[in-house]
Amino acid sequence: MVGSLHLTPGWKFSRAAGTGLAIQSGEQPGGFRWQVLVLLSLFSGGALSEPVYYSVPEEMGPGSLVGDLAKDLGLGIAELEHRKLRVVSRTKKPDFRVSAENGNLYINDRLDREETCGKTLLCVLRLEALVENPLNIFHVNVAIEDINDNAPRFGTTSVDLAVSESTLPGATFPLGNALDSDVGSNSLQGYKLSANQYFVLAVREDKDGNKYPELELAKLLDREKQSSHLLTLMALDGGHPVRTGTVQIRINVTDANDNPPTFTEKVYHARLRENRPQGSSVLQVRATDLDEGSNAQLTYSFSNLPDSVRQLFFLDPRNGSITTRGGIDYEEATSYTLNVEAKDGGGLVGHSKIEVDILDENDNSPQLTLTSVSSPIPEDSLPGTVIALINVHDKDAGENGKVNLRIGEGSPFKIVSSSNHYYKVLTDGPLDRERTPQYNISITARDGGSPPLSAHTSILLQVSDVNDNAPVFAEASYTTYVGENNPSGASILRVSASDRDAERNARVTYSIVRSSVAEGPVWSYVSLNAQSGAVYAQRSFDYEQLRAFELQVQAADGGSPALSSNVSVQVFIVDRNDNAPRILYPPAGAGSGSGSGSGSLDLVPRSSEAGYLVSKVVAVDADSGHNAWLSYHVVQATDPSLFWVGLHSGEVRTARAVSERDAAKQRVVALVKDNGQPPLSATVTVSLVLAENLQEAVPEMRERAGESAPEAALQFYLVLALALISFVFLLTVALAVAMKVRTAANRSVLGCLNSDVYSRAHPSYPPNYSEGTLPYSYNLSFATTSADNGLQFLTTGGQSAVPGNILCSNDSGKLCLSSDNRDSNTQSETLLECAVPRLAAFD
Repeated sequence: MVGSLHLTPGWKFSRAAGTGLAIQSGEQPGGFRWQVLVLLSLFSGGALSEPVYYSVPEEMGPGSLVGDLAKDLGLGIAELEHRKLRVVSRTKKPDFRVSAENGNLYINDRLDREETCGKTLLCVLRLEALVENPLNIFHVNVAIEDINDNAPRFGTTSVDLAVSESTLPGATFPLGNALDSDVGSNSLQGYKLSANQYFVLAVREDKDGNKYPELELAKLLDREKQSSHLLTLMALDGGHPVRTGTVQIRINVTDANDNPPTFTEKVYHARLRENRPQGSSVLQVRATDLDEGSNAQLTYSFSNLPDSVRQLFFLDPRNGSITTRGGIDYEEATSYTLNVEAKDGGGLVGHSKIEVDILDENDNSPQLTLTSVSSPIPEDSLPGTVIALINVHDKDAGENGKVNLRIGEGSPFKIVSSSNHYYKVLTDGPLDRERTPQYNISITARDGGSPPLSAHTSILLQVSDVNDNAPVFAEASYTTYVGENNPSGASILRVSASDRDAERNARVTYSIVRSSVAEGPVWSYVSLNAQSGAVYAQRSFDYEQLRAFELQVQAADGGSPALSSNVSVQVFIVDRNDNAPRILYPPAGAGSGSGSGSGSLDLVPRSSEAGYLVSKVVAVDADSGHNAWLSYHVVQATDPSLFWVGLHSGEVRTARAVSERDAAKQRVVALVKDNGQPPLSATVTVSLVLAENLQEAVPEMRERAGESAPEAALQFYLVLALALISFVFLLTVALAVAMKVRTAANRSVLGCLNSDVYSRAHPSYPPNYSEGTLPYSYNLSFATTSADNGLQFLTTGGQSAVPGNILCSNDSGKLCLSSDNRDSNTQSETLLECAVPRLAAFD
């Protein structure tokens, strides 16, 4: 039920914690005292959650204090700025405001109860108090107490009555009631008639409690004694002090027109839809008069009707037809009561009432008000996060005022009803700023009318970034090629990574987390710019020392915590032609440039035919690829027509058959050149002796040894030559060797080597011969210096160049070709009667 409690002025009521009430006394500022209206709503025997109630008298000026709203809501002064306390009203102009400093509720504009609530007995303004952080809504009801600021007022300043002298006592004459805009005890309470001897005042009351004064004839009138009477009717209200309104009653006594007009209905009922066009028919009233002649001629008119209502309806005075003359709006008034009178020609008047009910039309679209919007919102917000609070109101009634809200499809949001026409917009799914940085949320409100009316609004929601994306490199892996001998500090590569996040979360820095460099720290080889991702060489690379290395580069963003990703960077050193060919055979005296000598001799039988393999130049190049492709050329020879050198093999062969006219000593200068740009080269001198056997070659060898021995060694030999014992020893050894050579005259030293083994068609020929890096030699050479005793036989990788044949010296010091047969337990030795390694003459 609803009750009211009127307290002594100066008292204030507020809702305390729980369901209790707290009443306090106090003087209000501005010289006004307060009255409190307490409303208690009980449903199903239990107390519902009560709003905060205040009561203020009308006509209070702007800035008047209503109450301490922050305190009554349980908010401290320190919370006001953070929680943003404010009030929301449905009226077009805000009647109240909340102080941000102290939380007091003040009147924003003058309050007029009659303008706000009309004749409604209980005038309550309903407000919503909003606080944020967290968001909450409190209901505040402010009752506007009536003060006696309106006096009763009649619709006219005078009332003219024509009363027939034949009128019997007891006849009544309606005078029209007075109107008082105040309510309660301040409204109209009664009437008072000025003193006279003919008339008394009778007051009638209808079912609505409205009091209607009627003039009652107390005794018969005598027109001959007094043809007119002037009375004063006073209307009094119940205020303190009492306010009054008066009307003059002029009574004209006429001859016997003793039948007043009578309406067919005491109360007419009509139903009218709002927004009907001007001139639409409402209804037609009809009255009858039993008199005849001019006393039966009736004229219709409205009586005691406010001007605002007169502007809406028109009454035809001749036929009683009522039509509209202005716009009828259900939202302004749901019903009207029209007082109509019919006056005959004799001055008698009949009264009736017309009750017009206004039917609602769906002529008001829903109104959407965004009361709170949270933007931007983090992209990792959980589903159900509140982003906006919307107030929806439709002025229409019934189904026309029922509003349904709908949000645009395809967006991760939903709308749920909160309370009292408030709706919350919530997230309904995950947000991704990188995919959708902002949302334009379209909201449509549609009422239940026919046809329905709708309203639209949109919310521009920004999505703020969180660090949920790791940097991504532009390539899955990086490969770069750096030419050797590069300048220190040169840029060799730039890695690039992007981050889909924004601002600080997208700031990428680079670092090296791992490398394959085995010797020394990685920063001594390369450096990495942390901001740009540029990789710089810290030293000049040498392909012959380092051919490739790998780096693991990490890209980390600026988020907290930071996210990172790695990428592999492979750096390959590109060879340049910076190494000249190096002569491996002949080993002594080899060098680069012209005029290089040789420290060994090769024996060529004079019976050799064209194409006979006499020696081989073996060279290698530390470079690789094209830079290591070697070619061999003859640049100088004792007899250019006698020998040639293989372009790619380095084999020295006879160009024709050796003849007796050819000089015994031959010299061939070979040039080894690589394929670089520009090419680098080296030269070597191959010394040859034309002899059928070693005995014939000994003088030449001695001469060669003498020519090539250094000066200090020559002096040493001269001293030894002076020693007779040494000379005899050397001569004896020489004779022994000569005898051995003579017995094997038909066996050539080089006969123990099969040249077919080194043919390109043979399987043992190295596959990379085209690069000129054949790593072995098979020629027999004789040492001409003490530093080169024995035979030279070049192998590759520790393996014999000629499978199955090993050149060695037996226990007697003789040179032998040993066959390595893994299936037999013994090795057969073939005596080479071609040389003695420790021959004294060679020493």
